[in-house]
Amino acid sequence: MSTAWDDRAEVVVLGFGAAGACAAIEAAAGGADVLVVDRFSGGGTTAISGGVVYAGGGTKIQSAAGVGDSVEAMHAYLREEVGDAVSPETLRRFCATSADHLEWLRRQGVPFEGSLCPYKTSYPDNRYYLYFSGSENSGAFRRYAVPAPRGHRAKGPGTSGATLFTALAESVRCQGARVRTQTTARRLIVERGRVTGVECRSLDRAPGWVRLAHRVLSRYAAKPGVYLPWLRRLLHGRVAGLERRHGRRIRIGATTGVIIAAGGFAENREMLREHAPDHRGGLALGTPGDDGSGIRLGVEAGAATALLDRVSAWRFLSPPSALLSGLLVDRDGARVIDESRYGAAVGEALISRHRGRGWLLVDAAILAEARRQVPRQALWFQRVQAYAQLAARVTGPTLESVAARAGVDPAGLRATVRAHQDRVRRRAADPTGRPAELSRELRPPFALLDMSIRNRLNPCPMLPLGGLVVDERTGAVRRPDGSAIPGLYAAGRSAVGLCSRSYVSGLSLADCVFSGRRAGAHLAATRRSGAHR
Repeated sequence: MSTAWDDRAEVVVLGFGAAGACAAIEAAAGGADVLVVDRFSGGGTTAISGGVVYAGGGTKIQSAAGVGDSVEAMHAYLREEVGDAVSPETLRRFCATSADHLEWLRRQGVPFEGSLCPYKTSYPDNRYYLYFSGSENSGAFRRYAVPAPRGHRAKGPGTSGATLFTALAESVRCQGARVRTQTTARRLIVERGRVTGVECRSLDRAPGWVRLAHRVLSRYAAKPGVYLPWLRRLLHGRVAGLERRHGRRIRIGATTGVIIAAGGFAENREMLREHAPDHRGGLALGTPGDDGSGIRLGVEAGAATALLDRVSAWRFLSPPSALLSGLLVDRDGARVIDESRYGAAVGEALISRHRGRGWLLVDAAILAEARRQVPRQALWFQRVQAYAQLAARVTGPTLESVAARAGVDPAGLRATVRAHQDRVRRRAADPTGRPAELSRELRPPFALLDMSIRNRLNPCPMLPLGGLVVDERTGAVRRPDGSAIPGLYAAGRSAVGLCSRSYVSGLSLADCVFSGRRAGAHLAATRRSGAHR
């Protein structure tokens, strides 16, 4: 008995962020009839992100900025960051095709520019669009590879993820793919062991005022809701209520396959509590759509998951860049990490080895320089973060006094500073690998800035990294025994990918492009060959 479908396509993509858009473009370009389904109005976390794509090996943007890079150098660095999240072959393929993926994005209309940021920052201001977005400059990595800036920020004001997504969305429609918004995937339909469609709840026949209210409320729940969790919960509650009261059940058929590109689970408290209890209490990086529903759909169809315990917690010290010359210490007064490392590395070090507690020791000169830099180096949201960091401090004329006020061991702090001052005078290498140009003597009076993970003035952003296990050549979702689930694929943060072990800025979006294009291209080829029949 055949299923009655309300809509049908050869390829159905669940989720309309970067991964879903790239999958749709590639599948449609390969001749497939494509339907994209999104619970909201499209964009996902991509549209509220910084729009940074990690790319290297000698991109045209790097060349325009006078930056030399090679595939070998990029691979050597990422091998240390990515670890075993993907196979060595997949990492090599990603690095070898990185420049091509960036050019593909440019052909879709995404603008990039080679204005190189001259200082270390978590995210450049509107003057710069190419920067060191990871830990490439740290001495801990310089022994593996020559550093190069690989953070390619889409050229647009503010956080430019919306610029990147707008171009991809237009390309999706130009390729002839259809987009069905305000439609929530609820259950995959499996027939004879194969995923053949998806059951959804849609507002397509709801009154116009309902669709308008749903669109407006969901947009503000995504942003500024990402910065105001209480506002997000309030608005999303209204959105969910509209869906319950006015949604209707529909069935969408997929004759070739379904691609899950529905984001991660940053907004699913139960999943975070189960898989990553040490990371509760942070600022969720995502939208209400990052509720783990895509991962749940795959698991209900028999999929395996991996690395769900991996969560990237970001504790950025810069901007302002002057703070990178301070000393990050724990409760015992001991150094935590090279202060110039990427914020995710700092956050992981604090959580995994120092119970989430840390303080940055600076002096009056560093504080004064930091205050001068904030207006020049930071966008508005970074200014909020920077001023919160500077406000969460205790001061004192001596190391002993400032340590006592912060609850840091005075003897340990004194020993750390004494060793640091001695190295600076002798121009000796920093044991954490911090670049020599960032080390300076510290002079009284002192201040300790609270950089702890659970800091109410400066909450720590967090991003889950694990997901469904996929075939790294095709994007097909795998069962626990390693076999593929016929007709089911996954991409982006719904799947295990390049950034699922460790994170640097731009690697998630780069993986969305890489994995989305992979799944879309494979399904288009499968359609042409008729192998799915």
